[in-house]
Amino acid sequence: MKSTNPPGDPTETPPGAATLTLTGERTIPGLDVENYWFRRHEVVYRQLAPRCSGRDVLEAGCGEGYGADLIADVARRVIGLDYDDAAVAHVQARYPRVEAVQGNLAELPLPDAAVDVVVNFQVIEHLWDQAQFIAECARVLRPGGLLMISTPNRITFSPGRDTPINPFHTRELNAGELTELLREGGFDMAGMFGVFHGPALQRMDARHGGSIIDAQIARAVADAPWPPELLADVAAVTSDDFDILEAAERNIDDSLDLVAIAVRP
Repeated sequence: MKSTNPPGDPTETPPGAATLTLTGERTIPGLDVENYWFRRHEVVYRQLAPRCSGRDVLEAGCGEGYGADLIADVARRVIGLDYDDAAVAHVQARYPRVEAVQGNLAELPLPDAAVDVVVNFQVIEHLWDQAQFIAECARVLRPGGLLMISTPNRITFSPGRDTPINPFHTRELNAGELTELLREGGFDMAGMFGVFHGPALQRMDARHGGSIIDAQIARAVADAPWPPELLADVAAVTSDDFDILEAAERNIDDSLDLVAIAVRP
């Protein structure tokens, strides 16, 4: 799968962006130093949004709300659920097409069989009881409904570690572990994909010592100024610079993020 969005201007701060604090738990659009991560998340929304066309959708863990609003372009209804009151208020003010709701992902505040799709992008790694969340997704989905999850690939995100590098993550998963979690929760697997750097990002990797990700993290850890060439490259990244490939196309264990699509029987 390949993204087709226009590049946009990641350095232009959109209205309302300043109302949310950049904590490391959520990705905020419109910030030049955050643009790589924003685009890496955005590509999944753009690729999977067509599966939400004409359907009732819950985004469980909507964060800033840009993804829920993107889905609202095609969905019949979008509910954006988040635990954080500030995030919910932000979504209500900025994205009127999204029904913003405060709630706990371990006890989704929806009745049984309420939606056709549950979207959970870059959130499950933050949850303490992942199995309970999957059970809740099965409960609120209608028969034949989709659960779509993206999450950092443990193998490449926290290589060689038993505990996540990111202090906000509780449990990261590899492709096998994510598949097992979904199947044990009663879902049928419809696809497992990986997010990879495309050619433009591979060239950026080469320009920055082999990894543009490591170059960004090194500056953040050291609280050091960004070299102009690194800042320019990060600000120039678009969703088109990422590839989303099936396991048959490339080794899923080499992916940056995992994208799973599962069906409630």
